[in-house]
Amino acid sequence: MTVVAGAAVVDAVGYDNVMVAIDAHGGRVLYRERMPVPVSMWRPWERWTRETGGARANLFANPVVEVAGRKIAPLICYEQLVLWPILQSMLYRPDAIVLIGNGWWTTGGNIIAIQRASAKAWSALFGVPLVISFNT
Repeated sequence: MTVVAGAAVVDAVGYDNVMVAIDAHGGRVLYRERMPVPVSMWRPWERWTRETGGARANLFANPVVEVAGRKIAPLICYEQLVLWPILQSMLYRPDAIVLIGNGWWTTGGNIIAIQRASAKAWSALFGVPLVISFNT
């Protein structure tokens, strides 16, 4: 059995939003978010201004990862609303699309419903099974 969960890896200059895989052998970072929310999380100007604290964007990294012998297309939160991450992942023919996100901050809004609808549409379009997990 493998448990996949969301987490953050924090260091002195910023952080990565990640998916971790935890199994009988321990835990590991499975996926690093490619596209955090611009401005509020990902602040690319921090490199030039020597500010710290923002999320890193791993734009072209890890479009698919392996979990329990299956190739998945992971998407964290904002990535579920952006064209690039899902199209990049689909080029690698994943066995499933796996979504995670935090919706606690959207109380009374419809962002989670929009993310679910978008993911279901991509899943149907590419004929790839979908797994969704949100904290609300």
